[in-house]
Amino acid sequence: MVNEVTEAQAEVIEEFGFFDNWMDRYQYIIDLGKRLPDLDASERVEENQIKGCQSQVWFVAEKQDDRLNFRAISDAAIVSGLIAILLRIYSGKKPSDILASSTEFVQALGLAQHLSPTRSNGLDSMLAAIQRFAAQANE
Repeated sequence: MVNEVTEAQAEVIEEFGFFDNWMDRYQYIIDLGKRLPDLDASERVEENQIKGCQSQVWFVAEKQDDRLNFRAISDAAIVSGLIAILLRIYSGKKPSDILASSTEFVQALGLAQHLSPTRSNGLDSMLAAIQRFAAQANE
């Protein structure tokens, strides 16, 4: 059985393979973040904030049929780019696929080695939130 999350992770890893250096990857991540649609002010509330991120991150999850849709934004450019990657991988996917997938793509992309410790912690917090949303939706 095909896991759509694992497929999306492989696509992102392949895409990042086209960049020769980390400065190009950083710029690409920032560009991805600039394309994120903004959230309404009514969604930029404390209960939608991800704790553990140095910058402000608002994350909204909605279950539609058997899929989870995520929308999110940050006040920091690089974090918005990381959000864009996570949304591409996880949004529109089945909670069971999210729960069955690993987060090894973070290592494969080199994010763990090239992000500051606070950005890595924020990424981990966002991944944990996605897992929580998926677990709740899967009940």
